Amino acid sequence: MATYNPFRDFSEQLARGVHDWDAHTFKIALTNTLPVNTQVSLDTVTNHPAPAAANGYTAGGTATTISIAEVTGTTTVSGTQVVFTATAGGIGPFRYAILYNDTATSPADALVAWWDYASSITLADTETFTVKFSNTTPGAIFTLA
Repeated sequence: MATYNPFRDFSEQLARGVHDWDAHTFKIALTNTLPVNTQVSLDTVTNHPAPAAANGYTAGGTATTISIAEVTGTTTVSGTQVVFTATAGGIGPFRYAILYNDTATSPADALVAWWDYASSITLADTETFTVKFSNTTPGAIFTLA
């Protein structure tokens, strides 16, 4: 299981109301370049070059549906699992899955977090890759208490 790594600016974005978890579109983008925790916006050209937008990978990544639940003062933000399925030609290589807010405008494509899968992955035709946010709580991205 990959580890959740929040971008530093994310805590400020939360406090400033950059993310509307009910209305904004959040996506998972793939890259083979290590994200830097001081970055604030998705940059698929220089900082986060993505696999080719073909063969089962869409430019900008794939959306996850966000849900929020509060129990006794602890709020959990969760997302549906994102599954990438390669077609002829394959997808990759990639090592990192990045969660970002595709709707945010200031900063644009605001970064939330990334997961490191420890080595580069290349999917062949018909192979799938599932981004799982948590191994302990299905779909949980992060909690606030």
